[in-house]
Amino acid sequence: MLIKVCGMREADNIRAVDALSTDFMGFIFWPHSSRYVAALPACLPQRAKRVGVFVDADMADLLQHAAQYGLHAVQLHGHENPAYVRQLRASVGQLTVIKAFNIATPNDLEQTVPYEGLADYFLFDTKGPSVGGNGKQFDWTVLNAYNGTTPFLLSGGIGPDDAPRIRSFHHPLLAGIDLNSRFETSPAVKDINQLNNFIKTIRQ
Repeated sequence: MLIKVCGMREADNIRAVDALSTDFMGFIFWPHSSRYVAALPACLPQRAKRVGVFVDADMADLLQHAAQYGLHAVQLHGHENPAYVRQLRASVGQLTVIKAFNIATPNDLEQTVPYEGLADYFLFDTKGPSVGGNGKQFDWTVLNAYNGTTPFLLSGGIGPDDAPRIRSFHHPLLAGIDLNSRFETSPAVKDINQLNNFIKTIRQ
């Protein structure tokens, strides 16, 4: 079970989360987010792979951030079309590509079809007023209708009390989970004790 902790920004918090053996750490480069990373933090993760989260970003801006932050992966959380993803793949070489989709009903899964074979992972988030970080869950049983071939990360309002639900949720293409706002004491600051306990429970 891959674990991605998103919305990181503060150096001490980055260092502490990195020590929890998380697999991915997300940095949001969308200026409208309360977790927006405007400048290079004093510390970057050394264990977790660095994921840049972008929303309909200019390709040149995305590539600049990928180089500056030494990104291992790029998460596209906007309305990026398949042509954009193809161009990205041609430009970033070996970087992992994650394409996010906002989900509420089984019909929302149809939007993944044109992206099959283009992304390494899909990320299924809750449809809400913001493109992400809404802190609310969607009905995970909707994913029973997902019959694609791309593995996915489960996102959207997963909190400290959800470890038993995660352990009991099964889908052949579930690759991991994405954690963010419900583990925060303030925007971009994660509660290390809650994360540590959650991760230990998940990985028992």
